[in-house]
Amino acid sequence: MKLDFKKNSLLYISLFILLFFSFFLYFFTLETYNGIEAFSVYIRQRFGRFYLWLGLFCVILLLVLAFSKWGKRRLGAINDRPQFSRLAWISMLYSAGMGAGILLRAVQEPVYMMNNPPIDNGTSSSTIALEYTFYQWGFTAWAFYAVFAIIIGYYLFVHSKKVLSSTAFSSIEHIITSEKSRNFIFKSIDILAILTTVFGLVAAIGLGTTQIEGGLTHLLKKDVGLAGTILVLLIISFLAFISVFRGVNKGIKIISTWNIYITFALLIFVFVQSDITAVFVQFFTALFHYLIDFIPLSIAIGKYNPGETFLTDWTYYYWAFWLAWAPFTGIFIARISKGRTLREIILGVLLIPSLGTFFWFTTFGQSAFEIIEDLGVYQGQFDNVFSSIFIFFENYPLQGFINTLTIFLLISFLVTSLDSAIFVLSMFTDNGKQEPSKMHRLLWSIILTIFSIGIILLGNVKTDINVLIAMQKLLIITSLPFSLLMVLMIVLFIRDFRKKVKANRA
Repeated sequence: MKLDFKKNSLLYISLFILLFFSFFLYFFTLETYNGIEAFSVYIRQRFGRFYLWLGLFCVILLLVLAFSKWGKRRLGAINDRPQFSRLAWISMLYSAGMGAGILLRAVQEPVYMMNNPPIDNGTSSSTIALEYTFYQWGFTAWAFYAVFAIIIGYYLFVHSKKVLSSTAFSSIEHIITSEKSRNFIFKSIDILAILTTVFGLVAAIGLGTTQIEGGLTHLLKKDVGLAGTILVLLIISFLAFISVFRGVNKGIKIISTWNIYITFALLIFVFVQSDITAVFVQFFTALFHYLIDFIPLSIAIGKYNPGETFLTDWTYYYWAFWLAWAPFTGIFIARISKGRTLREIILGVLLIPSLGTFFWFTTFGQSAFEIIEDLGVYQGQFDNVFSSIFIFFENYPLQGFINTLTIFLLISFLVTSLDSAIFVLSMFTDNGKQEPSKMHRLLWSIILTIFSIGIILLGNVKTDINVLIAMQKLLIITSLPFSLLMVLMIVLFIRDFRKKVKANRA
């Protein structure tokens, strides 16, 4: 890879901005933290309702598209067939889109929602807890990913454009008469996608490594310390680099598939030792209420409005987080979905991961509810998001083995999130190539590792400031322009798609 600024301007400008931000983060930590905190709260308060309406619109749009005549259209040529098996495809999109988050929140979130019911729809607090957890991890999150995936996939495989976020705006290039202005606007869109992906990965890695640290501390009965956390991060980064260096087929696909196998085994382990009838009853009851309450939940009206404080702390934050992950996850899903019909992509992305996640949260949530009931008095055993699942497994046989397996699964999920992001970032900076050079993959592996270690070190030094939370809230800020761009992307996509269909009929 030659140090040609023109050819790699996205890479160098992004690196400069990251270094510039790091300077303020390291030397003006308190001021930066306060600025991020204030701006993120402002965005959630001012644009939170916009996020809700956008989420509902994306779900409805996808369902209309899937069940319309357009749903039969393929991403690619008419004779193109999927590159990956359906299991491998689902495994990769799920590992990239959710991954370690379902382990992080498996017990803590349902228990919190049960103890602090956000709504009152006439059902039990445990059903409300699961219903609201479904809502925050369900169709809307995957709709953000799917919309981005379909739009980018359409321009990539139907119009043979580059793998860049700005590709979705290629049909209005001619409106911007100045080449300099056009390059500036399109590069700004791509740089925003790169920065959002980097911040999203750093936040995810920080959360994941903190949970792994909590698991190791719980397992070893002693604090693994800063050195142990950095060692875990280095192992994750090394494995992610090996995976992405080998490519989608020989690396990312294999690890993602094994993630699903191990996750399913862990789910079965808990499920068979639970009250199976109660799990099924809760699953279908919560699912039924989620489906019939979906629209009022999505716009938070009447008795389905949990209040601005709750929405700001939970739902707006989740929606902003999913939006922030949409560029990276959506482009990765697009990359692995060539040859599939729009209907299959939409239903596959929207329904299968959601239903799997719902059953996961029901199994762990209902089992945790039963444990709390047996305790008689709940004393906050599952309140800590980083240690709750390890404390939960203390109530099961083979707790040492299961907790160790959970730590390995956490590492594996972080590896697949990281290697997917490295692959997408490499596509961005290697001129939008579908198979980016291995030098770009190595470079982004190193950049993300150094940046993540820096954030962990900074968090250790600045003990009075939660730098990790600041990074997560930074996603809320970067997701706002993308949410506004997504509206324009959708309008342009529908217009261009209709033109393409009419042209094919003529």
